[in-house]
Amino acid sequence: MPRFDLRNKGQAGVPFYTPAQEPAAGTAAHPAAAPTLFQPLRMRGVELHNRFVVSPMCQYSADNGHLTDFHLVHLGQFALNGAGLVVVEASAVEPRGRISPQDAGLWTDSQMAPLRRIVDFAHSQNTRAGIQLAHADRKASTLAPWIRGSAEKALADEAHGGWPGDVVGPSAIPFSESHAAPRGLSVDDIKGLVQSFAESAVRAVKAGFDVIEIHGAHGYLITSFLSPLSNERTDDYGGSFENRTRFLREVVVAVRAVIPADMPLWLRISATEWIEHAGAPSWDLGQSIRLAKLLPAWGIDVLDVSSGGNNSQQQISRQKTYQTDLAREIRRALRADGIDLLISTVGFIDDAEFARDVVQEGPEQSADLALSARQFLRDPQWVLNAAHKLNVPVKWPNQYHHAEPKEVHDAFLYRAKW
Repeated sequence: MPRFDLRNKGQAGVPFYTPAQEPAAGTAAHPAAAPTLFQPLRMRGVELHNRFVVSPMCQYSADNGHLTDFHLVHLGQFALNGAGLVVVEASAVEPRGRISPQDAGLWTDSQMAPLRRIVDFAHSQNTRAGIQLAHADRKASTLAPWIRGSAEKALADEAHGGWPGDVVGPSAIPFSESHAAPRGLSVDDIKGLVQSFAESAVRAVKAGFDVIEIHGAHGYLITSFLSPLSNERTDDYGGSFENRTRFLREVVVAVRAVIPADMPLWLRISATEWIEHAGAPSWDLGQSIRLAKLLPAWGIDVLDVSSGGNNSQQQISRQKTYQTDLAREIRRALRADGIDLLISTVGFIDDAEFARDVVQEGPEQSADLALSARQFLRDPQWVLNAAHKLNVPVKWPNQYHHAEPKEVHDAFLYRAKW
């Protein structure tokens, strides 16, 4: 008869007792036979136990940039229920870089403590934690979406905690009539912002994060530099492709220099502005592919493909594959040149079969990682439920074992295996 370990062993490396999840919830019983979606993936010194990633989701619930117990519960449920990586929402590298007065930040040391609680909880579930570093640029100082109600009421004025007179951008071009008129950044301002990203990255490392993502999508600061529609500068940061990508390169290089060598660094971009119909030069898929081929040399490990958000006149094609198609085109172009940059993508990944197909190894593979936001809000147990839908037995949280499906119980009958 086998000798079972009867201890309710605690999870190592966290400052509180909780039963060890070994392996993590969401781990396939037989990874080699499972769809790619449930196979592990290594990035530098970090391994994810599956390809499900909780995408950064602004919650407009921070207190002067500090996360609260709301965020601990909000994000903790996804770590508990099997996601391979949980990414904290866009966190501003300076106060005026927030989207709203209630957005998260990492511009001061006091903001590390609540973030550390979230990291510790994710680690207590044997799950990895990431954070997205961001600057809202000309889309800053806006009201929470459930308050503004319409685009015409987007701006948060001083009476409501906003800073409409201190919004900045590469050029003095507002995002829309309902947003603040930005002030064009000086070269000294730009150098200061590069340093702000690096300083926030240092804080993210001290807070214990496993992954850092630089937010270069959706019309925020880096996107505004990339696009000739929002960047009309005539100095070294505007005009040519090389100049418009200069700020991004400087941020990436600065962040890479201050984080551990084994820490993965991600970049999210908008692969297109969806403004080709206007006939004017804009940021498009071709430039995204050109950029992607440069990223490994800069120190990026994962390119996170999204789209849009930089122009209020965008016309987005809303079929289910509208963003995964972009990711696949970028991934194919990279592989054709022998470049192994990992690709993640997001957008309408809200059912098990589609998530499986997006990352399934083969000629039609769109990405290496599947990011979801709204689907996790609808179903915090989506990883476990998707596994059930796809007939993949996966580990459930120890404390929830009474609720696991029969096939999971049968696959892991002798729980001491874990």
